[in-house]
Amino acid sequence: MADAGQLSIYERDLDRSAANWAALSPLSFLKRAERVYPNKPAVIHDRVYSYAELGARARRLASALRRRGIGRGDTVSVMAPNVPALLEAHFGVPLAGAVLNPLNIRLDAANLAFILEHGEAKVLITDREFAPTIERALKQVSKRPLVIDIDDPLTEAQGGERGARLGELDYEAFLAEGDPDFPWSLPEDEWQALCLLYTSGTTGNPKGVVYHHRGAYLNAVGQAVTYGLDRNSVYLWTLPMFHCSGWTFTWGVTAAQATHVCLRRVDPGLVYPLIEERAVTHLCGAPIVLNMLAHAPAEVRRDLRRPVLVVTGGAAPPSTVIANLEKQGFSVVHAYGLTECYGPATYCASQKDWSDLDLEQRASRMARQGVGYVTLEEATVLDPQTLSEVPRDGETMGELMLRGNTVMKGYLKNPSATDDAFAGGWFHTGDLGVLHPDGYIEVKDRSKDVIISGGENISSLEVEEALYRHPKVLEAAVVAKPDERWGETPCAFVTLKPEAEATADEIIAFCRDNLAHYKAPRTVIFRDLPKTSTGKVQKFVLREDAKSIS
Repeated sequence: MADAGQLSIYERDLDRSAANWAALSPLSFLKRAERVYPNKPAVIHDRVYSYAELGARARRLASALRRRGIGRGDTVSVMAPNVPALLEAHFGVPLAGAVLNPLNIRLDAANLAFILEHGEAKVLITDREFAPTIERALKQVSKRPLVIDIDDPLTEAQGGERGARLGELDYEAFLAEGDPDFPWSLPEDEWQALCLLYTSGTTGNPKGVVYHHRGAYLNAVGQAVTYGLDRNSVYLWTLPMFHCSGWTFTWGVTAAQATHVCLRRVDPGLVYPLIEERAVTHLCGAPIVLNMLAHAPAEVRRDLRRPVLVVTGGAAPPSTVIANLEKQGFSVVHAYGLTECYGPATYCASQKDWSDLDLEQRASRMARQGVGYVTLEEATVLDPQTLSEVPRDGETMGELMLRGNTVMKGYLKNPSATDDAFAGGWFHTGDLGVLHPDGYIEVKDRSKDVIISGGENISSLEVEEALYRHPKVLEAAVVAKPDERWGETPCAFVTLKPEAEATADEIIAFCRDNLAHYKAPRTVIFRDLPKTSTGKVQKFVLREDAKSIS
């Protein structure tokens, strides 16, 4: 037995070198696809882009950024729907050594200005459809980044409107500044920051979640393995690329050398023709996407010539939605994740005997959050105090916790929040759940007061702050109200000041003027708020009340 101070025989003269080690980075996926399948369709939008073209455009972007002085540690923000430019940025920006910051296109100017300031954006690439909001946001930042306009040919065809030009040049002109032969290179350190994505969490100001190259590489591989992506797959972009970098499918589809079909907005009238014309095999989306497809008008639907796998997160789809989709030829898989873990980290792996169950029983099994990805080290439910695993009885509540390589680096400029999230060597999701006898996880409630509407996080505190700014509002509390279409919507319980009068429409309009529209309450109830003896609002009472409101 070797002394503690001595190296074992397996540690002597067996060093890491360029011959036997390379940093894990999703950049390697496009590098390989470009070489192996140069002529294969990589991206379909206004035209078909081959993998050779996608690789050249990503390298032009990296080169153009470098020539503008952008390098390691610099932030490049992109405000765009699911267009080729945003996909190219997922490779070109990190190839330049910089950090990609995809912006949520649903945010208002104030939130966008905060993100641009907090992330210290040096470059902003923005689609002209969002020019009015971006223009207002830029007026609120202390230092204006280099602004580049995306002028997408399909803007009007896919339901958008072109706004004013805000930048000194457009995206295609910027690419022309770059070298298509800019060399592929991996980061020296796979822990290097790759992406910066913001989540509203439980506070008004968004938190900046930092991804590293290693985690993105592994989660992308996890997506390909879990959902059977290969070079014959065709992935339709119904999930926003800005959301957890498209759950890392931006890189996962490329790793499989599959085909990306871009789509600016989700509309059944656009989705069904693309599924048919492009032979789509996979798509993802929040419950609202499934509801759109399940309840699409008969004149819009097309018969599916082949099965289409649909991956959904957030609230589990109701049995009626599952039944409608299965009749059309869709196959539904329920996944669970957060921005902090690169999107989905667990999924409900189907078991062979589930096919023998009736629809309600099968839907109940499918509603669970399931088991961890092969690329995640651990996912389980722990007692938040002792960090011991709860019994597998389907009843004992604990907190869902994760750990492994596909958990974020941490929160940008927020060490206390990072420390809290990683306390005890686990990532604390804030979601409460149980373990079933088969080891499957099921989330039962949220410990955080976050409302998930249409796949987007809404901070109840942020909405409450807006309500308190109304001159007639004395007290306010906001909770989630179940909604068949959106999963959840904000429901506001409001106490007015003495002698004040207001209508629900007035309160909602005020919130829409002061928040991103999707964050505004859909329902307003005027009443006294239930409180504990110490004056704390009893939100659990309000949640139950919200469930009974039609």
